[in-house]
Amino acid sequence: MDASLPVAGTAVVLRDGPAGPEVLLLRRPASGSFADAWVFPGGKVEPVDALPGGTEADAALRAAVRETAEETGIRIADPALLSQWSPPPEVPVRIRTWFFLARDLGDPLRLSPDEVVEAAWMTVAEAFRRHEAGEMSLFPPTWVTLHGLRDRATVDDVYAALGAPEHFVTRMRRTAEGMLALWGGDEEHPEAPGEAGQRHRLLMAAPPWRYERRP
Repeated sequence: MDASLPVAGTAVVLRDGPAGPEVLLLRRPASGSFADAWVFPGGKVEPVDALPGGTEADAALRAAVRETAEETGIRIADPALLSQWSPPPEVPVRIRTWFFLARDLGDPLRLSPDEVVEAAWMTVAEAFRRHEAGEMSLFPPTWVTLHGLRDRATVDDVYAALGAPEHFVTRMRRTAEGMLALWGGDEEHPEAPGEAGQRHRLLMAAPPWRYERRP
């Protein structure tokens, strides 16, 4: 883990809806980090988030709670560590990000116009439909996180299915089919390869993207 990287916290906020769990997604402005992409609320750890004796994960959680309130006006409950994402070395802005599952408390959305163009509650199926139709842009951490939330009937079911938090160390490769994201355990990952035939990758060719995870 590169301790020199800036750190951020992200909240994957869920609520129950008529068609199953709904997740809060925000569209970023057309300039800046994640330009025009749909992401979960969150942001960088600030000095106010780091308490004496606290861990990096503690500070990231405080940042996720604070940034969610600043960006959307809502409070969250029952945070649970979901994953940690380390970016590939070639991206221009590198931030290590901690993802936390959280429940919505029912507050009305009050968006920060400088940070959020629009926001929507939607099911995973709706997010993937819009992505495949070219109606929304997603980055690999958002897409893979959404993929892990699929096929759950309620928010309680999502929490019940939580396993140990994962650390995704992303490496990118260009292929004839399109860009490929690799994570530890894939046979082609340069630092943490698995055995021959093992897969942990996302092929970002023409939609729909294809996630493969095979031991």
